[in-house]
Amino acid sequence: MRRGRGPAAVLASALLLTGCAQSVDPIERLGKKAAEGVRPPRSAADRSYRRWGLTRPLARSPVHPARPLADHPGPHALPPVADHVATRDPVVFLTYDDGAERDPRFVDMVRELRLPVTLFLTDSVAAPGYRHFARLRALGAGIGNHTVDHRAPAGLPYSGQRAEICGQQDRLSARLGVRPRLFRPPYGSYDATTLRAAADCGISAIVLWRAALTPTGLAYTHGPHHLRPGDIVVVGPEESAGPPLRERMVRVLREAQGGGLTAGRLEDYL
Repeated sequence: MRRGRGPAAVLASALLLTGCAQSVDPIERLGKKAAEGVRPPRSAADRSYRRWGLTRPLARSPVHPARPLADHPGPHALPPVADHVATRDPVVFLTYDDGAERDPRFVDMVRELRLPVTLFLTDSVAAPGYRHFARLRALGAGIGNHTVDHRAPAGLPYSGQRAEICGQQDRLSARLGVRPRLFRPPYGSYDATTLRAAADCGISAIVLWRAALTPTGLAYTHGPHHLRPGDIVVVGPEESAGPPLRERMVRVLREAQGGGLTAGRLEDYL
């Protein structure tokens, strides 16, 4: 004998027949939570911005495919020199030179904020801490070439400039598994020989800067005295008894956020 179904079974059948079964669509669930006044969970980066000294979350930068300048016309073309990227995207590019500072908390900052940075490393300075920079590279930090011994290139013979640039390419390849496309000459010093040597070492762009963080704030090499989209910023080595790198980065980020900007990944634009 067929037994009658209970109220729960009848209700389930009715829901299935009418297509009103409970949704398992995560987007719909988030919409219901929002309608009920429950905010969807935020990412770790959004939750931790206050801990790093920011007053609001760091906006995500636009996502672009990499656009390497290695594709510029001609196999023997010289690399361009850039201190600013022509873009309307609301981004600036944070860079750091040499590699003297190896604060593990800066690694935490890059991880938690998903902060895009590019590190131009000099072997004679960074060599004792390549493990630190490998951790940053694993988090997405860009690695650039800043020569072997931090000698000003301009005026040196081709052989000397090539040794400084190609030599650091070889060291970074051996220690970090990367042959950078981007090169920053020490002190911003370069000449026509620098461009030729850099090209022969596989460099696709010479990276300078339009803004530099100083103890008194940002200093600009030319143009308006405020950050604008596409600016390349150098957050230089620590001054004696000065704040650590993570705090100096926050100073630049606050300045950028005040102008409606965020940090972008330089390697996606050059």
